[in-house]
Amino acid sequence: MKQMKLMSFIFIFGLSLFLIFPAAELKTQKTTILTAADQPELYLSKLAGKSVGIVANQTSILTQSNQQHVVDFLLEQGISVKKVFVPEHGFRGVADAGEKVDNTIDSKTKLPIISLYGTNKKPKADQIKDLDLIIFDLQDVGVRFYTYISTMHYVMEAAAENGIPVLIFDRPNPNGDYIAGPILKSGFESFVGMHPIPVVHGLTVGELAKMINGEKWLKGGLQANLEIIPVGNWTHNIRYKLPVKPSPNLPNDLSIRLYPSTCFFEGTIVSLGRGTFFPFQTYGYPDPAFGKFTFTPVSIEGMSKTPPLQDKVCYGVDLRNESLNHQFTLKYLLDAYQKSGKGNAFFTDYFNTLAGTDQLRKMILAGKTASEIEASWQSDLESYKRLREKYLIYK
Repeated sequence: MKQMKLMSFIFIFGLSLFLIFPAAELKTQKTTILTAADQPELYLSKLAGKSVGIVANQTSILTQSNQQHVVDFLLEQGISVKKVFVPEHGFRGVADAGEKVDNTIDSKTKLPIISLYGTNKKPKADQIKDLDLIIFDLQDVGVRFYTYISTMHYVMEAAAENGIPVLIFDRPNPNGDYIAGPILKSGFESFVGMHPIPVVHGLTVGELAKMINGEKWLKGGLQANLEIIPVGNWTHNIRYKLPVKPSPNLPNDLSIRLYPSTCFFEGTIVSLGRGTFFPFQTYGYPDPAFGKFTFTPVSIEGMSKTPPLQDKVCYGVDLRNESLNHQFTLKYLLDAYQKSGKGNAFFTDYFNTLAGTDQLRKMILAGKTASEIEASWQSDLESYKRLREKYLIYK
């Protein structure tokens, strides 16, 4: 009898807690992250009756609507989408890094697909003259050398030159919770670094677009007619799990968190795992001195057709047990450099382009420690943080 009374009390007490605090589930509902695309009430009226172009790829989806592609959604809503512009990796996101992306016709929508990668990085006047508005909707990863933000720069510039408004469909930044790395110096601009921002810049594409406009970084100091559709229920300290991989060799959340640190290997003789199913989550070289972990880069369709050190057994370090709290570090780069014993031959000409400065390479060659190197750019980072505050949408 006592046991039955106790069970009844527990049931009633538990039920009362549920009735008083039904918040757990509701809180989850209230804090569901909504990308701009997931909030049509904020943008459909702005598109009605207009001829629209859109910069999009496989990441341009409605995350709350069965991952429907935004182009398909807009067409269903009667929006007059005239053409799709695509960045590096193409419309479906399967082209290798650096692989040519051709103009084509989308088999599903029959819309013209115009490549903004290769020789035509900036929309030509005759490619946008029939448009009333251009939408930019790409999932970025918050790192300076990820080329989607360079594509955004050129789209803004072309739009400004031709008097066409730009509407940014914003998305969360999966590396947006911190700022780190050297700031790009004048003279080192390239398609993998167009702005004087750090490696990990701590901005969404919408916030960066505001900065580009506000600081007059477009050619001739032009400013785009810019509007941002913001992300709902997100701030920079909320972790965001990407529903679709942003490019062929960033297959999961850990690769995205490690990317700022391991991408520097692109400018060295070392493999970062292209040609495996865990790129950017390892590093190695065909020399046992690099570590006990082994992997062999091979051609993988849809990821890396001709990876560096293809078909060679590489020895190195497995990073797949790193925490998702990982932040930018020089530890891996310095470890591989020291193990190589190759001095300047460890680097390729591409390294300074990635770094956005020649100082990082010089300091490594001079034997500086990670702490000493990082201290060298702290003053620049403090200035950048003050600049960044002016353009934040999400506190």
